[in-house]
Amino acid sequence: MASRSVNKVILIGHLGRDAETKFTPSGAAATRFSVATSRRWKDQQSGEWKEDTNWTNVVLWRNENLANYLLKGKQIYVEGRLQTRSYDDKDGKKVYATEVVADEVVLLGGRGDGEGAGAGMGAGGGSSAARGGGGSRSGSGGGSMPGGDDDPGPMGISDDDVPF
Repeated sequence: MASRSVNKVILIGHLGRDAETKFTPSGAAATRFSVATSRRWKDQQSGEWKEDTNWTNVVLWRNENLANYLLKGKQIYVEGRLQTRSYDDKDGKKVYATEVVADEVVLLGGRGDGEGAGAGMGAGGGSSAARGGGGSRSGSGGGSMPGGDDDPGPMGISDDDVPF
């Protein structure tokens, strides 16, 4: 089994900003947002509780309608894979960006705007789910997309097609 590898990310956190959808020149929608995840621990020396927050950038392909519901502060579940891409900034310097390419996004919480209602992952109570096009799994309305290590992405989209 040494030749196999796994690239899977699961996040449950809160949106740090409203999601933003942009379209590639070929018309494919890319919705981007950031997720804050926190951990708490008790400092052994001082006895104080400490907290550390990590911000993760996420991209969701082909689900532009979901962006209307991905609002700052909402709690979400994200499942996908890590991807690192590079591009040249305005000064010609190569920049590397690591992000999660989401296969599944589930809004958590109840129907109201308040947090903590805890409807679970897609189990009623106003939760919504969407499956992106990056993996080989199929959603209820989208069919399946080819997966694999040399897959150029959903609908043959490469990093060169992304305008941001």
